[in-house]
Amino acid sequence: MDLTSLKNQHLSLAELVQLSQARQRHVLGAICYFPAALAEPSEPMMDAPVIRVSMPPLAEIKSDPSGHARHRATPSDPVCDVWFSAAALEPGQCRDIRYRHDGSTLFGVIELAECEPAPGSAATPLQHATERAYRQIFELLEALGYPYLFRLWNYMADINAHSHDLERYRQFNLGRHEAFMACRRDVVGNVPAACALGTAGGPLTIAFLAGRKSPLAIENPRQISAFHYPERYGPRSPAFARASLVGSGAGAVLWVSGTASIVGHHTVHGGDVREQTRETLKNIEAVVAQANRQARQPLFALSHLLYRVYIRHSADLAAVRDVMQARIGARFDAIFLQADVCRQDLLMEIEASATLCA
Repeated sequence: MDLTSLKNQHLSLAELVQLSQARQRHVLGAICYFPAALAEPSEPMMDAPVIRVSMPPLAEIKSDPSGHARHRATPSDPVCDVWFSAAALEPGQCRDIRYRHDGSTLFGVIELAECEPAPGSAATPLQHATERAYRQIFELLEALGYPYLFRLWNYMADINAHSHDLERYRQFNLGRHEAFMACRRDVVGNVPAACALGTAGGPLTIAFLAGRKSPLAIENPRQISAFHYPERYGPRSPAFARASLVGSGAGAVLWVSGTASIVGHHTVHGGDVREQTRETLKNIEAVVAQANRQARQPLFALSHLLYRVYIRHSADLAAVRDVMQARIGARFDAIFLQADVCRQDLLMEIEASATLCA
């Protein structure tokens, strides 16, 4: 079993909904990023599991076949991160999760409002919603025979805000940890790639990819593994790997988690978005090098990745984009989004993926 049929692409919302019906049948799932005013739920965009995230697009860079970068500013045009499968897809819904799968890979989405837990519970509404969402994910994967999580995208409003005497991101980590433990999932070592970002509003929104082939968790030698963070970062550490590698050779897929300007476990270059971007790219380069060492061949490079770039302040777009182009070169593909990052002192974060053709 391999993932050679799995492909990732950035499309505008217009491009996504205008796909032919034959092509739409091969959409495994998508995450669509909308300006806040347009992100309210509406009629489904297609039969595939697609979620709307209230996260304003800032710009998009795509490389044409000649290798020249084409810039497209998209301040009002929603942009989508789309996963395709060449195989036949089977759709489904289980409780709050909508999904499609192809026999090797499953893409699912879940959105939950933050409701008060049962009387007597010490959990916060966000913690409670997170635990409920992850329990549903684990139960679905067990039922359908997709035991391995490859990648998770976690989006929540006001990620840096404090309530119930605790930062909301730390509340999220508590709920995630409780679900991992309750479902007898590892919270150390064998964890998936992931990100957690703050949105302009909306419910807790999670998208995930899972499969039947065990991924290889990749760590960064420049950083302490997130699941070993000291208690200063919250009562429960984040449960994710720096990257996930699935498959080998030409059929390999790499997911790089949300990566920021962190060395060891410390934020570095506070207040300097250009230096934070340079440090972030050093971390991604280190993760890619580790993945290539694990694969025992140079499968991946910075210029081969598909990037999602989260920027706290929209005014920093040009600075982040310029640093990326100077380091990666003109030939790269990225979407730039305005979002809050999980630490207040982080000004930006980058995640990436790479799918190789057999």
